[in-house]
Amino acid sequence: MMPPLNPRHRNVVSPFAGTALCPLFGFTLLPGATGPFFDEDRWPFGDVIGLPAYLRPNQRLLDFTPIANMEWRLTAKEYITALMAPRHAAVRDLAHAERTVQTLTTCHGKLSELIRWFKWLTELGITDLEQVTGYHCTAYVDFRGERLDDDGEVVADSASTRAIAMGAVIGLAQYRELFSGQRFRDDLRPFDGASAAGGSGRTAELGGANKVQPLASEVQQPLLAAVLYMIQTMAPHILREAELKRQRQAADRSLTATRHPGHSAFLRNLARHVESGEPLELMDPFAERSTRARGLREEDDPLADVSLSALARECGTRQFRGGWLPTLRPDLERTLALVGACAPYGRRPAEVERADGQGQVAWTEPLLATELKFLAGYLSTACGLAVAALAGMRHCELGELVVGCRQPPQELGPGLFRYRLTGKLIKGQPLGGIRDEWVVTREVYEAIEVAEQLLGPNATPGTPLFHPVFCDTTYQNFRAWVNGPAGRRLGLAPIPKGAVTPRALRRTLAVEIAYRPGGLLAAKLQLKHLSVVTTEGYAARPGGAQAKLLAEINELEEARNIGILTDVYRDYQRGIMPSGPGARDLISLFTSVDGRLHELSENAPQIVDNDLEVVAMLSTRARTLHLGTANYCWFIDPAKALCLRLAGTPDADRPLAGMCDSARCPQATHHPCHRPVWDESRQTTKVFIGSLGRRQKTERARLEVSLARAERVLAEIDQTAAAGVARKDEI
Repeated sequence: MMPPLNPRHRNVVSPFAGTALCPLFGFTLLPGATGPFFDEDRWPFGDVIGLPAYLRPNQRLLDFTPIANMEWRLTAKEYITALMAPRHAAVRDLAHAERTVQTLTTCHGKLSELIRWFKWLTELGITDLEQVTGYHCTAYVDFRGERLDDDGEVVADSASTRAIAMGAVIGLAQYRELFSGQRFRDDLRPFDGASAAGGSGRTAELGGANKVQPLASEVQQPLLAAVLYMIQTMAPHILREAELKRQRQAADRSLTATRHPGHSAFLRNLARHVESGEPLELMDPFAERSTRARGLREEDDPLADVSLSALARECGTRQFRGGWLPTLRPDLERTLALVGACAPYGRRPAEVERADGQGQVAWTEPLLATELKFLAGYLSTACGLAVAALAGMRHCELGELVVGCRQPPQELGPGLFRYRLTGKLIKGQPLGGIRDEWVVTREVYEAIEVAEQLLGPNATPGTPLFHPVFCDTTYQNFRAWVNGPAGRRLGLAPIPKGAVTPRALRRTLAVEIAYRPGGLLAAKLQLKHLSVVTTEGYAARPGGAQAKLLAEINELEEARNIGILTDVYRDYQRGIMPSGPGARDLISLFTSVDGRLHELSENAPQIVDNDLEVVAMLSTRARTLHLGTANYCWFIDPAKALCLRLAGTPDADRPLAGMCDSARCPQATHHPCHRPVWDESRQTTKVFIGSLGRRQKTERARLEVSLARAERVLAEIDQTAAAGVARKDEI
């Protein structure tokens, strides 16, 4: 039944009345399923084929019932329908309507904001949308964006929340001609026509840069260490106990609750426990709380924590009956006194190396079934975090990884393998996404393998590997475990508070690769491998997800190179010259830049911005910069690159960092930031020379050459730095 219409529009019928929504939106339903109709107030889309796996059940339902005003409910339904069907005859001619189909996720968020907006208006006593003024629009956005303390003072203001609130109000104004029920007055222009992004200040907040910030080093370092420790050290033991649990549960399901094994069977089983020294099983308070609720045992009963159900299953029946306890109590208490009680899993744990390297420790203390379930969940979370952190997958792409997504490793050479995953690219694609492929490192491949094994041997291909919100509530549970007694016992460093999301992990990966060879990932993984697999993934599928990640990395590399070269130029202006074989060429570039700036300032001193001009003149040279461990490589002419000449590949388009000899390459320079690396090399070489025997003359000669080279480079760096200090003192 249609909701009552506004008297002013009593003769107007909604253009969507009676419409089946799935055909209108282009959704395909499962065989035999029927989708919602426009006239219904709840629109379930759970049976639609191809919805992203990351959508939670509540996000697959559009529920308009929280809007109490029936006329406003109709307006909301027409607005959401128009967003998802922009080509409908009643929508396509609207001047300000969206021209692209809005996703179910987007519309779910917009409906949630409409519900808040209408509730706020209702609390003000407004019953007709024509009563809404510009003041109401602005006041609502302030209400949503500002967070007040107990004294009513504004303590925070979110531009993003303001933009969402403004979007809901502006949307109702843009589609007002469509609505058959209540709508805004024709002369109402919310926020004087400003857009949601501009009017909220979100554009200024972004500043043209990626708003998502990489993880702070204080969070990233212990998080990465804990994730890799779980997968590489803990996983085999957890998987073994999880398989044992599955086998026990399968055996238990074959038992019946009607069979009485007899008193003698219990006595034989108790005697077996005494003879083998095997403890009785502790009761799992989560799984067996009903036993205590029936009053079979009191809190002060010595058998209160013993699982009588487990004892019954050992004797061949599924359930322990309360009537058996009085007869068995003396023998049970005697056995308990002799062997004690213990959790069933992890009873004889193997020892593993502590994460901090401080010796070995048992991988776990005995675990109840529920505790093992939680631990398996932490391992699954660690696998998802590893994939997000080391492959850069978005949340929606992680949700599409399923059992069977691992392709067989491709052997490129002896001991050299390339690992690939198949999945779907969701963002910006039609409903259902498109098939995509990722080239990943061995660590990511192993994480996927562990995630598959956690689901058990009977998991069917196509089963999703990760919980849709594994980086939300489940991450907090994982962090609590790492920071708790178990993590401390294993030597894991605590993880500080901080938002950890797939978007933040993706941004961190891009920053780490772009700013190699430094960074926290380098301490645990080979950044070169991460960069190579990302590039290979782009080459395999130029339109795939890794192409977008590579574009982000290249953007960061360009900004990094400009920043480095600008800093080197400022050092030059302060008298701190570069050293190394390529220093003369770099100084010549800086001299020409100085001359050009002087010429510009004489011709147009009032319009010259030195910083912008410097960046413009240095940008071409910045594109040739490659970071070495102990030098900057200015890869201008491949024919002059020493590494390529040594490798016999003079036509390569990138230097070979592994063969770099920056003390001899004419395109390498050294700077004060490289001094610690050379100083460490000098100290290490001295130690090696001191440890050589008298007969190791060839090795001694080789190391002495390396020592002399390191000392020469250090002397050059120190000399240029001292000259800069002297010049500063003169000024």
